[in-house]
Amino acid sequence: MAVRDAASLLVGLLILCHTWGAWANIEVNMEDRVEVFRGDTAQIACMFKSSEGIGAMIIQWFYVTWLGEKQRLYYQDSTTKIPERGTPFTDRISVNDTGASGEVVLTINNVQLADELEFICLVKSLSEAPGEGRTKLKVFETPELPTIQGVQTGISVNDDGLSPIASCLVTNGFPKPNITWYRNHTPLRNIDDEVKVNPSSTSESTGLYTVSSQLNMKVVKANKDDQFYCEVTYFVPGGIRMTETNRINITVLYPSTEVSIWVDSPKGKIKEGDVVELHCQGNGNSPTEIMTISHNQTGQIWDGKMLELHNVTRLHNGQYQCGIVELDTMEEIRGVTSVFVNYLDAAVVMPKDTILVTQGEELKATCNALSSLQTDTTWFKNGKVVTKGHSLMLKDATFDTAGTYMCVVTVPEIEGMQTSEVLHVKVQGPPKIMEQEHKDLEESVGNAVDLSCNVRGFPAPSVTWTTSDGKVIETATKEETEDGVHSVVSIEVTSDITAFCNATNEYGTDAVTFAIKAREGRGVIIAVVIICILLLAILGSTLYFLYKKGKICGRSGKQDLTKEKSSKDNIVVEMKSDNTEEAVLLEVNGEKRPPSDQGGEYLDVQK
Repeated sequence: MAVRDAASLLVGLLILCHTWGAWANIEVNMEDRVEVFRGDTAQIACMFKSSEGIGAMIIQWFYVTWLGEKQRLYYQDSTTKIPERGTPFTDRISVNDTGASGEVVLTINNVQLADELEFICLVKSLSEAPGEGRTKLKVFETPELPTIQGVQTGISVNDDGLSPIASCLVTNGFPKPNITWYRNHTPLRNIDDEVKVNPSSTSESTGLYTVSSQLNMKVVKANKDDQFYCEVTYFVPGGIRMTETNRINITVLYPSTEVSIWVDSPKGKIKEGDVVELHCQGNGNSPTEIMTISHNQTGQIWDGKMLELHNVTRLHNGQYQCGIVELDTMEEIRGVTSVFVNYLDAAVVMPKDTILVTQGEELKATCNALSSLQTDTTWFKNGKVVTKGHSLMLKDATFDTAGTYMCVVTVPEIEGMQTSEVLHVKVQGPPKIMEQEHKDLEESVGNAVDLSCNVRGFPAPSVTWTTSDGKVIETATKEETEDGVHSVVSIEVTSDITAFCNATNEYGTDAVTFAIKAREGRGVIIAVVIICILLLAILGSTLYFLYKKGKICGRSGKQDLTKEKSSKDNIVVEMKSDNTEEAVLLEVNGEKRPPSDQGGEYLDVQK
């Protein structure tokens, strides 16, 4: 009896001890969530505290399916480490302890969207109550860049209700991206009768999301300069990122409330002959507007917003109106501008064309041109300024006064605006032959010499050419100049000549004398000189040859070769004339001998 009671007490003590141990739980700690990009590797850590070593622990990993069921994927005890067969993770997981007491890590390779589940770490021991921890795995995928597409047609402010503005699209994101519309940096929200945003999303077969959004608005004129764009926000491990589309404008159609018309070309003052370009523009933007330009002076009407007037005159002066009619409402608005064409009439010189002035008298002329602007007048002669002002006054007229005067009238305010007229001045007086540079000439016989005579005078003098013996020389050329006559003759020189240029008109006469001295031709003299030089050269050569051969000064024509050669070899030249029989014997070395002394050969040179 005592032994049985003792055994019962021992069992009770063991049961009591076991019950006290069950009251101590294993403490398990895990992160609430682990975030990772699709395709990356996820590591889920399970940390626990126990009085027993890890070798006495039983560790199991589970995941919760989409249906809420708990499915084991890994088992581990002191002798076994086994992945559960037949799960989506069987070939992609591994469990390792970190070496630290009380920590194991579940590693999942190549994470997919379907892996976004809750994972459970369950830890058991023999003497402690089991502990459990949970971690949610979050998977992310960065979406493609968003795109925006505005409406291609214009949007009228007169449209009833809301009008489509643009659509925004973002694809292949996870979790689902968000789209926010902006107008000029201000986010747009739904406002009754003003703004409506219609979002939509689609889950692709890959599990990724495509999100689109349509913006609708009641358009007003102020929207013509607005910029619209989309902002897309999406989640990434550890935070949120944002990207934006490009900015777009919309075409807003609205009627004009004001219209302007102006002269676009030329800039500044207009002159006759210009091309004038008028432009017309309203402050609206409507395809149903009709625009015309009209001239109040003539009543002419042109269609369109631009009018080009060619070669304008003062008849184009007046008001030009631009009218715009809105066909939807048949309302008309008008704008007005004035056009003034400046003019400069042709210059008028008085007296006209040609004026005759007698030598010594005074010349008076005037030049005027009507203009819409202030003018300047300048008189020119031969390109040089004579005087400035409308009047031309020249005192004590001379032949130098004669000529062509040009009156030029300009408008300083407008470049290129000018007119001109000419006045021909003739000064009446007796002929005056201009001073000649060469009146005494010398020319070879047989050559021709040109004589010119420049005569001033009006009426144009009559010019004749004569010689000292009264013969008339025919004029080669005669040209009337601005203030007289220019006459030229050509004379062949046969002997000394005296020629006269005679000029006469109704007011008097004048003459000039030319003296021409004839000289022998140079060609004959040169030829004679050359012949003489050649003859002397031949003569000298012959004498020297005969001298060297001993043919001169010997009586028998022979020389004694043994006889010492005389230092005085004689050469005798007999020179005869046609009128005498005398012969003059000359010795080459300067000694003279009588003819009886020669006895030898001699050279007979006859003239």
